[in-house]
Amino acid sequence: MTRTAEIAFVSDVHSNLEALEAVLEDIGERETYCLGDIVGYGASPNEVIALLRERRATCILGDHDSAVLSGRTSEFNGRAAQAVAWTIRTLGAEGREYLAGLQTSRTIPFGGLSVYMTHGSPDDNLGEYVYPATHSDLFGYYLQKLGVQVIALGHTHVPFVWSDREGTVFNPGSVGQPRAGDRRASYALLKADGARVAVEHRAVEYDVEKSAKNIVEAGLPDSLARRLFTGD
Repeated sequence: MTRTAEIAFVSDVHSNLEALEAVLEDIGERETYCLGDIVGYGASPNEVIALLRERRATCILGDHDSAVLSGRTSEFNGRAAQAVAWTIRTLGAEGREYLAGLQTSRTIPFGGLSVYMTHGSPDDNLGEYVYPATHSDLFGYYLQKLGVQVIALGHTHVPFVWSDREGTVFNPGSVGQPRAGDRRASYALLKADGARVAVEHRAVEYDVEKSAKNIVEAGLPDSLARRLFTGD
């Protein structure tokens, strides 16, 4: 009897330590992968990086992470740009060095399959927003082009899963800044049983009040705190 293998995917943590702590507690001992945007928006960039490193999570770079390294925010809205500037001032040398060492995509083996990870899309690793409504006709093409069976994407903060005979494409949603109308921290489990693949999305309660208070007290835009309560 084949034993089902499971690994966890998080994304868009955005310096929300309280959300990440709750999600990692729910994940337990499972191997964990992060699809980028570790920092930005929230008030705990150093602590979030330290926790992901402590858990030995395999991470890739997101657009906010890249902006913190480069200082370039021309494509960001004003609040996001303010958060990047704040993060640049706040992030320690060790955290900056960690982000600088991340790749924009990776392919990992899992349960006899190959899983491609990136933040945006296979065509634009950092910038493109991928939704089933806009990209489902490209998913088979992506899978064949990359020669993989599974693609894991972040960036939109909205969880989804798409699957057909070509393979599976999914987004775990956002840990630290959910935007699917649910304020709980979102992540996903990828499961493999032989050639069969399944994605289970999970949503975890966390101390939203504390995260929001930290944002306000750090001097970040109040709107970044308020949206945590609605998940929009």
